[in-house]
Amino acid sequence: MLDWFSTALHLSEFSWLAIVDIAILTWLIYLLLLRIQGTRAAQAIAGLILVIFVHFITGPGLIHLRTIHDALGYLLLYIPFAIIVLFQNPIRQALARFGWQPLAAFLRRRGREPLVDEVALAATSLASKRIGALIVIERKLGLRAFYETGIVLDALVSYDLLMNIFTPGSPLHDGAVIIAEGRIKAASSYLPLTTDPDLSRTYGTRHRAAIGITQETDSIAVVVSEERSVVSLAEEGRIIEDLSAHELADLLAEALYPGDEGRERKDQPEAAVVDTTHA
Repeated sequence: MLDWFSTALHLSEFSWLAIVDIAILTWLIYLLLLRIQGTRAAQAIAGLILVIFVHFITGPGLIHLRTIHDALGYLLLYIPFAIIVLFQNPIRQALARFGWQPLAAFLRRRGREPLVDEVALAATSLASKRIGALIVIERKLGLRAFYETGIVLDALVSYDLLMNIFTPGSPLHDGAVIIAEGRIKAASSYLPLTTDPDLSRTYGTRHRAAIGITQETDSIAVVVSEERSVVSLAEEGRIIEDLSAHELADLLAEALYPGDEGRERKDQPEAAVVDTTHA
């Protein structure tokens, strides 16, 4: 095992290049751990590490339990296939982002900043009126397959339009609003529901749809609960609840405008967003 580890890291050819090699590998592992922290994937990885550890200690030279060692050895042969099946959605998202990233550094997404305030204001206003809503915002991965299930609008994102769409009795209030390319592409769209068996039963259809779409794609979803009058944000299969207008705007800006644009957004005074909820 130690010989394999030494060979894999090229320790016999240790040089400055080897240091860079190890540093890059460590950074990639760190990003992976950040991405799966608190998810079911983390539990699966912990189980895999335990299997590898038991396989190692039951080998020759340690606690030589040949039957267990051989059985776990055969099991480890199928681990790559199990990883592909279990983590197919994160793998697909990672590959799609990797393919986009070389171009993303040269593209500036200006002119979409008002979207943050319009969505945050509409969501908190709907919550104060106890009106349910679900708003999905596209990022790198396209949502055409989902917004084509609804009523196509292709309209500017505005507080007034969002409020009218989700007003009870409106023909578009059921389903989700999908925002793509800085515009409201469709309303009353159908989304996949999460199949996570560990999800709390207190979550209704809107929350399950928000979590489901963020598991399938890299989009983010804003959910307004009509029962609890609470605004939540779903991203990468996780959900953050009970957000104020300012908190929601900050999270949206960070997700939609990473880097300098996101930092500029977060440096604005708190009243810039919160005051608008009382306008």
